[in-house]
Amino acid sequence: MTSAAVPEHPWLLPGSLTAAPGRIRRTARDWVVDILFLLLSLGWVAAATLDAASPDPSFAAPLPERWMVPLDGAAGLLCCVLLWWRRRWPVALTLATLPLSAVSVAAAVPLLVLYFTVVVHRRTAVALAVTAAGLVTNFVFGLARPDLTMSYWAATAWGVVISLCVLAWGMFVRARRQLIVSLRERAERAETEQRLRVAQARQVERTRIAREMHDVLAHRISLLSLHAGALEFRPDAPPEEVARAAGVIRSSAHSALEDLREVIGVLRAEVPAEAAPDRPQPTLADLPTLLGESRSAGVRVEASDRVTGADRVPAAVGRSAYRIVQEGLTNARKHAAGARVAVELSGGPGEGLRVEVRNRWPVGGAGTDIPGTGTGLVGVAERVSLAGGHLEYGRDDAGDFRLAAWLPWPA
Repeated sequence: MTSAAVPEHPWLLPGSLTAAPGRIRRTARDWVVDILFLLLSLGWVAAATLDAASPDPSFAAPLPERWMVPLDGAAGLLCCVLLWWRRRWPVALTLATLPLSAVSVAAAVPLLVLYFTVVVHRRTAVALAVTAAGLVTNFVFGLARPDLTMSYWAATAWGVVISLCVLAWGMFVRARRQLIVSLRERAERAETEQRLRVAQARQVERTRIAREMHDVLAHRISLLSLHAGALEFRPDAPPEEVARAAGVIRSSAHSALEDLREVIGVLRAEVPAEAAPDRPQPTLADLPTLLGESRSAGVRVEASDRVTGADRVPAAVGRSAYRIVQEGLTNARKHAAGARVAVELSGGPGEGLRVEVRNRWPVGGAGTDIPGTGTGLVGVAERVSLAGGHLEYGRDDAGDFRLAAWLPWPA
């Protein structure tokens, strides 16, 4: 159905109109219905005409003159022919043939079909207006074609009942078609929304993976850079120290490649992100391993753990604390090489978890040439915000760079 045809045919089923306004494209169902209506109307015209021409009409109201019988039959045939265009101009054809309903019996059935088409395919106000006009001609019909078997008012009442029955049937059909179209649109909209939700979930999951990989890769690559820099500036180091640094470089590079291969595989996958199993995420219990890796790389790390009930910390809170410390150590290696780093954790259930990473502000050329995008702290701030906590970072009054966060820890 085209947009140009929608206002004119609001209740037609999809596919009953062509792209050009006013042109009909009948479906197989439309062909069957139209042919049945045409045969029914032709049968009525033949029966009514033959009965009116018989010496003793049984169901057709008698005509005042016998020569009017062929005219009545011709009027019925004309209405049958007009049924072929009832889907295109239902209101115009109904109004044009409405005067025949005041005098013709043979045209009664095709006129009812036209009237039914108006009720189904037009607004209620239009259908009621056509119904009112038809009721007026019904009163005239009782005078022009009086019935010999019943009184005027009884015959007129039957005409009113038939008109109201056709009106109720047509409105039921229209409401049913409207319901079907509404359900179909709702199903299509739900399917579209489901696809959007899947796409959004996939994008959110990929963003989460990218944030996690930024934290992990930045940490490992900074270790690589630190050990490689030590080997570059100390070519005369003892073989044991060179071997240890080379082992750390090899291990860190292997882990970085594994992480990178995993995230690329997930991001390339077409299946929903939730279908892929999550890799084990670090928690607060993995913090000593993280500190040990930094110490093995030559970073002077002092840790203070005053957390009460650390074994009961929620996994999400512990993971956020781990990422905060990881980002703080990575930034210290990148921007304040050789500086002492202090890591402090405190808090407990009900009072929250406080995490603080502090190092001296880099002076002059301190720091390494490890490239960075500056998005690490932005990602940490987002993570803390989503967890319901708050984050502070920057230079304090003592001249140190301070990264501090508070995370909620329910009692």
